[in-house]
Amino acid sequence: MNDPHSTAGLDSARTNPDANSPAAQDAGGRQSAATGAPDRQPGLGRRALLQAAVAVPVAGAAVGLPTAWQPAAAHAEDGPDRDVTTSRAGGSENPRFRIAVMPDTQYLFDEDSSDPTPMREAFRHLVKRRREDDIVFVAHLGDVTEHGSEHEIDLADRAFRELDRKLPYSVLAGNHDVDGSTDDQRGDSPYLDAFGPHRLRRTSTFLGASPGGYNHAHVLRAGDREWLILALDWRVSDAGLAWARTLLDEHPTLPTILTTHDLASAGEDGVARLSDHGTRLWEGLIRDHDQVFLTLNGHYWPSGRTVLRNDAGNDVHVHIANYQDVYYGGAGLLRLYTFDLVRNTIDVETFSPWLLGIDADERTPLEAETVERTGEVDRFSLSIDFEARFAGFAPVPPPASRPAEAVMPRGTVAYWRFDEPGLAGAGAAADGEPVDRDTVARDLTGNGNDLVATRLHDGPAEVLTFSGEHHPNQPAHASLRFDGGKNPDRGAVLRAVADAPINGMTFESGYTIELFARLPDPFEGDHSFMGLLSWEGRAGDAGKTSGWSQDEPTCSLNLSGERFLQYVVYPTDRDADPTSWSHALPVGRWMHIAVVNDGRQTVVYVDGSRIARNPTQRSKGIATLGRPFAIGGTQFAEQYSHGFYGWIGDVRISSRALRSKEFLTAEGR
Repeated sequence: MNDPHSTAGLDSARTNPDANSPAAQDAGGRQSAATGAPDRQPGLGRRALLQAAVAVPVAGAAVGLPTAWQPAAAHAEDGPDRDVTTSRAGGSENPRFRIAVMPDTQYLFDEDSSDPTPMREAFRHLVKRRREDDIVFVAHLGDVTEHGSEHEIDLADRAFRELDRKLPYSVLAGNHDVDGSTDDQRGDSPYLDAFGPHRLRRTSTFLGASPGGYNHAHVLRAGDREWLILALDWRVSDAGLAWARTLLDEHPTLPTILTTHDLASAGEDGVARLSDHGTRLWEGLIRDHDQVFLTLNGHYWPSGRTVLRNDAGNDVHVHIANYQDVYYGGAGLLRLYTFDLVRNTIDVETFSPWLLGIDADERTPLEAETVERTGEVDRFSLSIDFEARFAGFAPVPPPASRPAEAVMPRGTVAYWRFDEPGLAGAGAAADGEPVDRDTVARDLTGNGNDLVATRLHDGPAEVLTFSGEHHPNQPAHASLRFDGGKNPDRGAVLRAVADAPINGMTFESGYTIELFARLPDPFEGDHSFMGLLSWEGRAGDAGKTSGWSQDEPTCSLNLSGERFLQYVVYPTDRDADPTSWSHALPVGRWMHIAVVNDGRQTVVYVDGSRIARNPTQRSKGIATLGRPFAIGGTQFAEQYSHGFYGWIGDVRISSRALRSKEFLTAEGR
């Protein structure tokens, strides 16, 4: 139910409705359960709200004594009807999954004016798409019905059967579902008879309920982790608040989405502001529980959103979704929250499955207008670094460093890493400390392919430094920071010793070259066609004339001015230079790069994904000349023009084509 904009300046149609009309119940006639005064939002501006959220301490004494919550395991009713479609133990491992949200449906359940069809069709849509779209949960935000009568509740009960034993869900009481003058200690009601714990505990996600039954929680598994959904009554008592605090305290590592009916309202600007009750929830529960990162509520229209800062200094996203004021009581409009843990994004969309089910050419103008909501508060994306956001209460331990012998499978001909014992003195080197000239990077295979550090063009010491930065799945927890550039010419390379076998190996049976790299953010200066690694020498001296220039080396891995990866190789069996090109590589992020040749064709991978522009030309071996292999630069006309700019971690070369599951990253999972 909406209590819109209870500040001065409302239009008269909303502030002074006909006392006998439905608008009178929606726009200002409701009384506060606590005071009997009109239930109005506090009217805080966004800046003031943010300041208040940071500055005001939590009044812990107002919460009351903890009340034991009722775990799902305590109920004997769990049996054959329990939902087993999405269990916590065997939930979705897909890093992309969806949670559906349905706000106020009260105008669809209004005595003899009821039409459950839009909600029922929305639920059917979710059930039909649950596997294909990886829909893992449905949350209703309250005001299921208009009056909470047995007739209306019965109709809603039947509609929710579309989800029973098919898709886990939560539903909570809004002020229209129960006596609006009461809180969660109100006792029995037709709503509780239909949607109390006895029903919800049949779902596989049900965790427990408060003693009165009006608050409950679910734990669902999605994206290879567990999430908590906390569904609170529209008016939470001190006892209910204590129950919620206890529950969160007993599950401190679970990222939590809090759903309730009344928490925030918004103006036409779409900026959400905490309501009186929302302020109470913020102060008494949300702000000092860092695990709550998203809140969802209905009750007010229009929809809106904002971001508040909790006591841990982290963002809490506050969203209002309510469409009861639009055509057909909201027409069963659904919110889909698509979590993408790879992109660190939540994509939000709002649409009506019921109206989508009508042929486009048969929809009336109002149906066509309502089928989808695309405003800034209805269709948007949230950028959330999930690992960083949850690090304060559920840190992900980094993979341990792996010893060299654990990552040198059959066919490994050279392996370099920049910690001890791979790089002499690296174990005690401070981050940012220069690497001395002539420092040796040992080939840990024992094959004698040691590398020696060399500064180009008498560059300063800072062109090559030790670094503790590394890819999360890199075996060694260290790297080298190269600070190369074109103007003036500067850089550093690690060159193989003169008698290193790698200098003349031709790899005619296949090979895999792997390395970890990271580009600085910001990526400053002109670094076009800087080299990551190469073999020295002229292609012309190997009898190769078909390429761009006979002065380029016979094999090099470079980065173009647009940050496109370029791998160019002159094979041993023909005069050709098949070249692979990637997409624009990101900055500020570690990457794993692999060049794989099976003796016939070369394929380049970035982060385990095959890039698009791999040539189909035959490519057998590498036409090496016995000149040194080098990391950190590429020659032209036997001269290094400029050095690499960024970080390089472990480098491994194998004499066979590795499968992706054999890459250095895969071995760290």
